[in-house]
Amino acid sequence: MTTSASGSRLYSVIISLIVALGGFLLGFDSAVISGATPFYKSVFGLPTGSWLIGLSVSAIILGAIGGNIIAGPLADRFGRKPILVVTAFLFGFCALGCALAQNVYFFIGARVIGGLGVGMAILIAPMFIAETAPRKLRGLLVTFNQLNIVLGISIAYFSNYYIQQTMTDTAVNWRWMLGVGLAPALAYFVLLFFVPESPRWLARQGREEAALAVLRRVGGEEHAQTELREIKASLEGTGAAHKGSVAQIFSKDMKTVMLIGFGIAFFQQITGINAIFYYAPMIFEMAGGGKDAAFLQASILGLTNLVMTLVAMALIDRLGRRPLLIIGASGLTLALVLAGTAFRNGSYTLTDSGLAALQPEIAASLGDMKGVTFDKEVAFFRAIEQRVGSANYNQYKELIVKNSITINSTLVLVSLILYVASFAISLGPVMWALLSEIFPNRIRGLAISIVGFWNSIVSFSVATVFPVELERLGSSLTYFIYALFGLLTVLFVLKFVPETKGKSLEQLEEMLVGRGEAKAEVAVP
Repeated sequence: MTTSASGSRLYSVIISLIVALGGFLLGFDSAVISGATPFYKSVFGLPTGSWLIGLSVSAIILGAIGGNIIAGPLADRFGRKPILVVTAFLFGFCALGCALAQNVYFFIGARVIGGLGVGMAILIAPMFIAETAPRKLRGLLVTFNQLNIVLGISIAYFSNYYIQQTMTDTAVNWRWMLGVGLAPALAYFVLLFFVPESPRWLARQGREEAALAVLRRVGGEEHAQTELREIKASLEGTGAAHKGSVAQIFSKDMKTVMLIGFGIAFFQQITGINAIFYYAPMIFEMAGGGKDAAFLQASILGLTNLVMTLVAMALIDRLGRRPLLIIGASGLTLALVLAGTAFRNGSYTLTDSGLAALQPEIAASLGDMKGVTFDKEVAFFRAIEQRVGSANYNQYKELIVKNSITINSTLVLVSLILYVASFAISLGPVMWALLSEIFPNRIRGLAISIVGFWNSIVSFSVATVFPVELERLGSSLTYFIYALFGLLTVLFVLKFVPETKGKSLEQLEEMLVGRGEAKAEVAVP
């Protein structure tokens, strides 16, 4: 390998890593809330099962929905780089605003504003990398964004665990958990000024020399000339130099592409990943662990996510996108069945030691339940609420459950580790690689915004409804529902999703856009 080729590869890696720092902030801001929730819930006086808890957790997704809507059009108009700079500012505001919030409504507002950054970064960062990276490295470099997302999640879990261990003041520790996100946001803001603009965006603006200069830096002279010829041919052949429209996106020619995009975006979230990550400590406490153990087990999930994302990065350009999706979706389906089975086989019995952990008046109210075994989680909850009242139930539920549940907690931990591992090698990184690849140049920004908006709508719904599902349906049925969607994911990939590895973005456009029914076999390599 020549020095020039080695230098080009290094340059591609460096700019991809910088841009992917937005993924780190996205992951950190999304997961850090899981550790803070038990503490700000008490400070703000929010009862267990309150819709404000679900909203405070999922507010970042609510903001992301808005970010998804505006990301593509803004990136198409002003360029990819300026929008990423804006996201860095929004991430910083979210961290500082949440740390200083004096009431839950300001807290939610700050999370919504941070969500705008999430919604833009999660779409623009992989799009920028895909448009800039050499085709042989594109899958690997695009997964840098997912790697940083899971790294951010892992750091958030370990940071929460460390702060929870070292700061005993529960009125303040959650502020530090959320506030430390300001530091990486500032670093991201500064580093983005050393990143070039997307060469494909530059070419669309008629700035061919500038586009050629960037392409030379990332792949050398031969790569630059070849890529620019294909980009120009795509622009001239489809009228792509003109602004893309919603009508173009939903035209007959785009039917296959949009089916793949909407389908993958739906299944990535409906299988419950954000419910698992946002509420991980709560899930482990419901499985009978103490708060310290729950935080530590949540950290294990974060570490699993990180390790398996590295595995996905090693395989995505070798094994391909489609096989990873099939393997991963099958694994998470099995994991959700195991988790549901563990909770289905659990039982709840109040004992003398469990009652002794409660205040005397609460223990007295539950005296007639001592020694009575419930095999239905929801029935146990309702019996407690009837005896102690809604206010006391909300306050003491977690403590009562922890001291009364009998469950195979090892199976719960193993199943969730398997779930996270399966997601991390499939739907996590592969969806963003696919979305950054399958849309034509002329409408890529707008199309990714629309599909990302749909993805965030599903994500917001799952994260907001999850606490209510646990309360009304119980853990077992909730996980079985997610497992059903996991099975549907496998069937969808087998039927509709093509392999995209090793092809230029322009080749993928020719393969997918406007293909007839007779070409449907492309979906199966």
